[in-house]
Amino acid sequence: DMKNAVIGNNKQKANLIVLGAVPRLLYLLQQETSSTELKTECAVVLGSLAMGTENNVKSLLDCHIIPALLQGLLSPDLKFIEACLRCLRTIFTSPVTPEELLYTDATVIPHLMALLSRSRYTQEYICQIFSHCCKGPDHQTILFNHGAVQNIAHLLTSVSYKVRMQALKCFSVLAFENPQVSMTLVNVLVDGELLPQIFVKMLQRDKPIEMQLTSAKCLTYMCRAGAIRTDDNCIVLKTLPCLVRMCSKERLLEERVEGAETLAYLIEPDVELQRIASITDHLIAMLADYFKYPSSVSAITDIKRLDHDLKHAHELRQAAFKLYASLGANDEDIRKKVSLGEGRPPVLTASRQGVTST
Repeated sequence: DMKNAVIGNNKQKANLIVLGAVPRLLYLLQQETSSTELKTECAVVLGSLAMGTENNVKSLLDCHIIPALLQGLLSPDLKFIEACLRCLRTIFTSPVTPEELLYTDATVIPHLMALLSRSRYTQEYICQIFSHCCKGPDHQTILFNHGAVQNIAHLLTSVSYKVRMQALKCFSVLAFENPQVSMTLVNVLVDGELLPQIFVKMLQRDKPIEMQLTSAKCLTYMCRAGAIRTDDNCIVLKTLPCLVRMCSKERLLEERVEGAETLAYLIEPDVELQRIASITDHLIAMLADYFKYPSSVSAITDIKRLDHDLKHAHELRQAAFKLYASLGANDEDIRKKVSLGEGRPPVLTASRQGVTST
């Protein structure tokens, strides 16, 4: 009854929390005398409560839900383990949850690695937890030292799209600014194929956009970490064109932001990549569109679209300026294209109409 009452109803979730349901559910979850079915139902209800507001998650954290759920992962029952992992996934993906809570107990990471083989749900949830809780070199080192690369690599060939995507996201956060991980990834074989070759396959046009973008990120980060040469075909002919495609106005605003920022990061230190990017698919002209949100059409016809455009207008402009900066970092001809061509950002147009530009 509690489960049915709170699904999709944030007010009911808040009411249950105020009434003291969380400590009671956690008590039942941890009682040895509780049946596995009851423990599983408790974990499911707690997971539903965690899907509410950030205040809900804070209330759950205040009741020390994470140690209780981690303890539940020691159970031999797979359904209960999956319910605990699903709830942990929801809590750890919330911005109010400190990532360090995953690393407090040194036995947790190796146990999660061992659970990866249990089912496609354990694979999906654990990879998602890792990708959200890997912030910086310390976390990368812990996961790397516990065999994250070897344990997650074979998941890239899973029959489940969700598992493949979460594994891919794991590799993108593990490789970011990390030469040790990146150098290791270059030589990993999965079903007879090297990981970079698998990433290249995943950024082909027939793959979902989310997969293309994340694969491009993996290859970009490996390149920037020195594991792949900047003149390698997988960068010049595959990764760079894919990221330029993500900047086109056919893509969603969020995708355009991610594409431009990743491309800016890829080409920032290399003048040849800057030159290639500047002449690929009219990129410089494409960037001018980043300054056209919110549009007058959306203001008239669709309030929801206008609200969405307003939220992302700042991110779009910021991403565009990052890419302009990378494009013109080393080459005067490219800088002239930006300042004089059709891809000129409005701020430069204004400066030419009477404001002295610096």
